[in-house]
Amino acid sequence: MAIKFCCFAREPLDDAGCWEESVDKLLECKSGQMAFREFLKTEYSEENILFWLACEDYKKIKSTPEMISTANMIYTEYVQTEAPRQINIDCGTRENITQNISQPSLTSFDTAQRLIYGLMAKDCYPRFLKSDIYQAYLTRSKKR
Repeated sequence: MAIKFCCFAREPLDDAGCWEESVDKLLECKSGQMAFREFLKTEYSEENILFWLACEDYKKIKSTPEMISTANMIYTEYVQTEAPRQINIDCGTRENITQNISQPSLTSFDTAQRLIYGLMAKDCYPRFLKSDIYQAYLTRSKKR
């Protein structure tokens, strides 16, 4: 019995219909990530998905030097106060990361990533499903 997994189809747009099942289905798909990022740009909150994706990549790192380098990049780009793409997290979480950034671990950003995921899932994702951007992807996928 053949099972079709979202985003394993030949045509990525074929999966636009499954994005409404959950934010996880959306984020599992490269094309879903791109569509959601496009939407978040219009809401001036693109940093959320960029941070979430950076954390996903970070957790796959195997070497300590690469982990330290990437942790510092994530910290300076998204976490530190006045970062170019500063994410919206509570000061306790930000302070905890700041205190531990000199000795990062693969879980250094887990709390912040969960907070941003929650923000995207509860706030941005429902608006995305109602957006013209998502509706356009749906229309294109149905025409195929």
